[in-house]
Amino acid sequence: MKRRFFVFLLFSLVSIHAFGLELRGSWQQGGVIVGKVPDGSQIEYRGKKLQLSSLREFVIGLGRDAPDHATLVVIDAQGGRTEHRFAVKQRSYNIQRVTGVPQQTVEPDPEQVARARREAQMAADARKGNLPLRFFAQEFVWPLVGPITGVYGSQRVYNGVPNTPHYGVDIARPVGTVVNAPAGGVVTLVHPDMFFSGGTLIIDHGHGLSSTFIHLSEILVKKGDEIVQGQAIAKVGKTGRATGPHLDWRMNWFEERVDPQLLVGAMPSQ
Repeated sequence: MKRRFFVFLLFSLVSIHAFGLELRGSWQQGGVIVGKVPDGSQIEYRGKKLQLSSLREFVIGLGRDAPDHATLVVIDAQGGRTEHRFAVKQRSYNIQRVTGVPQQTVEPDPEQVARARREAQMAADARKGNLPLRFFAQEFVWPLVGPITGVYGSQRVYNGVPNTPHYGVDIARPVGTVVNAPAGGVVTLVHPDMFFSGGTLIIDHGHGLSSTFIHLSEILVKKGDEIVQGQAIAKVGKTGRATGPHLDWRMNWFEERVDPQLLVGAMPSQ
């Protein structure tokens, strides 16, 4: 089949209609793109066909270090392939270099490392599903309102050793402040006390897009519950490796870490 190539240079929040392909989202590192294809069509990304909702919607996520372009391929009912290439804005992240840190901080106890790895695998398993839910297409809202004290993509380098980047947005509020669901979904993990993240909750919004809420003092839902947007799901805490009370909200598209702030925009006034 003939291949046709179209190039769109789209960096910020966009909503476009091109050759029957509808897209909205942010073409930059950490961005989430929600799209829709014409009747009878399929969509392919990175060599794999994406799941479509009943309304022919799909979602993709761009990681923290995504390359400078992304390609979507629309496959029509006759098997024709149309390739759409998009520029992906490269971001600058806050990198802090800290020296003189005690070595045990840089190299944790082996038992703690083993525990953290087991728990990380539990979280990864909870995020790997491809549930046929349409909540990913909702307009996401902030789970609570408060000062932002940590942002996506920042990283610390201790004694020359890079720490894992921060993949969420931190919102400072007192212990016990109610956290509400930013969108609907199904609860796939509830853990009261993980080593790093403390009280941990994961909600799957469908098609690989999920939210993780950590350092919680209390979780108000259970695994398997279907959640509606705005529902009370947890309470702010300072559990795990937290230096103070706050909510750390993270999002994934399968294994890709995406930026929640690109979905919700500016924090509302308190």
